[in-house]
Amino acid sequence: MAITDSEIADVLTAYLQRYPQEVGQLAEPVRLLTEGQGFASRRTFPMHVTAGALLVRDGGEVLLIEHRAYGLTLQPGGHLEPTDTTLLGAALRELSEETGIDPELVVPLSAHPAYVEFGQVPARPAKDEPDHYHLDIGYAFATSAAEVGCIQESEVTGAAWYPLELAERLVGPRIARAATTPAGTV
Repeated sequence: MAITDSEIADVLTAYLQRYPQEVGQLAEPVRLLTEGQGFASRRTFPMHVTAGALLVRDGGEVLLIEHRAYGLTLQPGGHLEPTDTTLLGAALRELSEETGIDPELVVPLSAHPAYVEFGQVPARPAKDEPDHYHLDIGYAFATSAAEVGCIQESEVTGAAWYPLELAERLVGPRIARAATTPAGTV
């Protein structure tokens, strides 16, 4: 069964209970979620949900991708699929699809998101998408043995491991949460 607006709202509510200092910056997606418009679909505007993955290797490196469409260095992630049943599972699927990482070598650090970001995305006329917003819900994962495999070249131009400090400079403070999420809170 596909992820519902109610499930998304529950995850966001629990996240904001853990990080109340972010209530103001996430007020608009909270408001939109009360309207119940099918936010798991990438065809829902002005906002839809995406899932991200912060994968830490041996506590010292984070896996980042070079996003083809945006030309940015980011954590792996993307749009939800109708077959996704959880946001955590969607994040793991995106991680594996984009980087070729074997999901059997990856462990979620928590059942709770490590970050939630609400950001504007420019129009993509080729995909018939107007300017809109992504509510990116990201989870922290760990590995000790995973290596980049065959990348998803339609969406990613590269994937590599970055030292935590450099990854945080490139991507932002959400990287720190990947490194500090306590293991075993699944």
